[in-house]
Amino acid sequence: MSALAERLTEVEERISAAASRANRDRSEIELIVVTKNHPAQLVLDLLDLGVNSFGENRDQEAAPKAAEVASATAGKEFNYLWHFIGQLQSNKVRSALSYASVVHSLDRPSLLDALIKASAERTNPLEVFIQLNLTDDPGRGGIEPKDLLSFAEQVASASCLRLKGVMGVASLDKAPEQDFETIQKASQSLVEVFPEAKYISAGMSEDFEAAIDFGATHLRVGSAITGKRQY
Repeated sequence: MSALAERLTEVEERISAAASRANRDRSEIELIVVTKNHPAQLVLDLLDLGVNSFGENRDQEAAPKAAEVASATAGKEFNYLWHFIGQLQSNKVRSALSYASVVHSLDRPSLLDALIKASAERTNPLEVFIQLNLTDDPGRGGIEPKDLLSFAEQVASASCLRLKGVMGVASLDKAPEQDFETIQKASQSLVEVFPEAKYISAGMSEDFEAAIDFGATHLRVGSAITGKRQY
């Protein structure tokens, strides 16, 4: 077994164990392997290991990588999705949507406008998560929890978008459980108004087990699986 396969297996086992402890079904948790700072070959290796969800946070890197993977897998029976998980510049939206099926980082009204314009002619709606600002700094990216429902109404009214739920990144200066509780409460308030927006994108390499305890459905795990960055 390769080192990559070993790391993937270990993370899968940890997810299953955490789900069991939380009395949750493993099947309701999606693992997104974050492949930023790694070449397309790593994505191809992960595809061979059965991974089908990949996360990237910079369009400048992701666009050519996605094109390389698409070329290498042409004619093969691989079914996979790209998730855009980083702050997305409005002028990069059309490029990002050429490969990404899900955007986890809808963090401001101007990006919402750009996504609507770029998605108007899509056959299938673009799936989006609203990113929460979990800090006390209103200047940071993300929607403040108190403004979540009003912003969600704007998202939900766009027929070219499908609101999946909320996304958050736990801060490094306090216990992640505090932020995950905030995310979970925000999700609960959202689901009361939009029942289908029940998903939670939270948890990374350092804290995904704690995120599972607080209802995370989409885990964004990088280095615990991919190892050290290659460039």
